[in-house]
This record gives sequence, structure tokens and C-alpha cells, in this order.
Amino acid sequence: MILKLIWRNLWRNSRRTLITMASIAFAVLFAILMKSLQDGVFNNLIKNVVRYYSGYVQIHQKGYWDEQVLDNCFEMENVLTNKLQQNSQIKEIVPRLETFVLISKENTSKGCMLVGTDAVKENNLTQLKSKLINGSYFNNNEASVILAEGLAKRINAKVNDTIVLFGQGFHGAMAAGKYKVKGIVHLALPALNDAFVYLPLTATQYFLGAENRLTSISLGIDNPKNGNIVVKNLKTTIGQKYEVMSWQEMMPEIDNHIKADGFSFYIFSGILYLIIGFGLFGTILMMTLERTREFGMLIAIGMKKNKLKLILLGETFLITLLGVVLGMLLSLPSVLYLQEKPIRFSGEIAKAYEQFGFEAVFPTEFNPVVFINQSLVVLCMATLIGLYPLWFVNGLNPVEAMKK
Repeated sequence: MILKLIWRNLWRNSRRTLITMASIAFAVLFAILMKSLQDGVFNNLIKNVVRYYSGYVQIHQKGYWDEQVLDNCFEMENVLTNKLQQNSQIKEIVPRLETFVLISKENTSKGCMLVGTDAVKENNLTQLKSKLINGSYFNNNEASVILAEGLAKRINAKVNDTIVLFGQGFHGAMAAGKYKVKGIVHLALPALNDAFVYLPLTATQYFLGAENRLTSISLGIDNPKNGNIVVKNLKTTIGQKYEVMSWQEMMPEIDNHIKADGFSFYIFSGILYLIIGFGLFGTILMMTLERTREFGMLIAIGMKKNKLKLILLGETFLITLLGVVLGMLLSLPSVLYLQEKPIRFSGEIAKAYEQFGFEAVFPTEFNPVVFINQSLVVLCMATLIGLYPLWFVNGLNPVEAMKK
């Protein structure tokens, strides 16, 4: 009986009910979109930098990270490989030999990062082959390079051109070699796209005079959230000879940027909820004052205040629930659409982002937890505001109320 009465009360004034539902629905919509967009941007940034290059965990010779020179490389030992393979959380093991060299084509020379890597394992970790925009992928048995798109443009190099690499090899030896350009890849992060050249690991070791030596081992793990656990386990199993670092340790500026932006999200969310709360309170206040005479008459003919409070609380909760569900339904297609077709800036805005090393792409990320959490916040806030009519009825004088 009470549920039927609550439902009928809501639709006696359908315009008022729809306005309240709409305010709650848009609150949920904005909250979910803002959080989904933030998560999508952060995960895209992490994916571009971490998953597409460094890996979530790296192993180096102890002291290498503080002094990243070729002389601090280490020999790949079977004991180390076996220990890494025994860890069930590690899915990919990518050996690399990296150093800065000079790349030249005809009269043009630029500094770049030479990445010597296993062609198959590199592709398994970073999907490098899928980033090809021209040419073909290399294999471990050839001495040809893959250039990042930005670097190729800087030296005006194309597929099948010959480039020269020149630098300092292991123990100060001179390193120089000519290589054919096998392919060109587009790397999402501008800083990587303007500087990287890939060469098969064996050819790189020969070029630098560092046979069977590596500067790092990048690891792909089953769950990115377990990165710190993997680091802790490896530190106890592979010994003190090596340093094991998570991507947060290697790139603290990105980690700090994410934390700072995460804090700013809560500030903006608080402002958003404050605006929504005042708007919702105004609507509830209007609904309550409009029904003052009605409340007085109900109490005068014998309805107990507690039962009236229960009805009003039920009305508030039901209209809030309907608004929250409507908001979730409205936000779902928006989030899914922006996940598949993210917002992309171009022109001056894109250049401004690239100067800070970020790709000007803003996708959303669909996460059911975001939908639930943001909806619960709005639901709790609206229900809390809905306590006002209960307080109003508790102090209501039916005689004075019926005169209004």
C-alpha cells in the first residue's frame, strides 16, 4: 500500500519528478564521464610509455640506472634466465642492449637511442610489428634497422635506404656500421618517436663489441597491478648483483603526474558534487514547500508523522534511484564511444602536448567499478539531502500548514 502511494505521489506532478530525475541523471553522467576520461588518459599514457617500451619491470646491472653507460652492462647468464622463467607472474622476458649513438644519412646526422632487441620477444611485449607504417619487420638473423617515424623524417630516410650508425662501444671501443632500413614504425609517445632506432640484438652486440651482454631485461607481467610484488620477489631471488625496478621507480615524473592529477580529480569532483548538491537541494526544498498544505491535511486526518516520513523518504530514494539508473544508461554509450573513438587534438594544441612528451589523445576507459562508485556517491548524496523533508515534517504544525 505504501509503495503504491509513493509511486502515485511521484507522478502526480510528473514535471517536478522529471526535473529532479534529470538533475540526478546528469550528475551521474558528468561524474562517470570525468572519471572514465581521467582513467583512460592515464592508462593510455602508461601504455604508451610502459607497455610499449620499458615494460612494467626492468632488471639492470647494479648501479646502471644511476650511470647509464655501456660499461655498466651485464652478461646474460642461464641461472638468471631460469629464475625468471620460474616466476609464474612473468609472461615475457625481453633482453635489450641500449646506448646513444649518432645516426647519419648522407649529410644529415642526428643523435638517437639504439635499441638492440630480440625481434620476436620485443614484438610479444610491445607489439612493435603492429606499429609499422612502412616496410616490413626485421628478424634476429639479419643486420637491418627499424626507424621511428619522427627520426626517419629528421634524417630524411626511407625504406631500403642505407644509414650509418656511429658511437662508442663496450670498454671505449669505436663502433661504426652501415645498415639497411627495413621498416618505419610510429611510436605514440613523441619523445620515443623522434629518437628510436631498433636493431636485432645479435647485430647490436657485434656492432658495440659487447657479445652476450645486455643493459636491461624488460619484463611483461600477468597483471600490471602486481608490479611491486614482482619486484619484491625478484629482489630476493636473483641476488644483489642486479637492480630490479618498477616503472614507477624508473619514471617517477609520470607517476607523480598521475598522482597529482588524481588529487585534482577529487577537487573537481568535490566542486561538481557541491554544485549538484545545491541544485538537488533546491529541487527538494521546492517540492517540500509546495506540499506543505498537503502534509498538514494528512496529519490532521490522522496520518502519523512517522508514516509520512517513511513515504517521503521512499519518494526521495525512489526518484534518486531512477535518476541514477538513467544517468548510468546515458553515460554507458558515451564512455564506450569515446573508448573506441577518443578525442584527438591537432594543430597548436597537439604541439603543446607534444612539447611535454604526451600524445594529444584523450580516450575513456570502461570500468564497471567507476559506474558503481560514482552512482553510489550521487545516490548517497541525494538520499542525505532527502532527509530535509523528514526534518520539515517533524516540526510541522498541521493547523498552520493548512492555512498556507
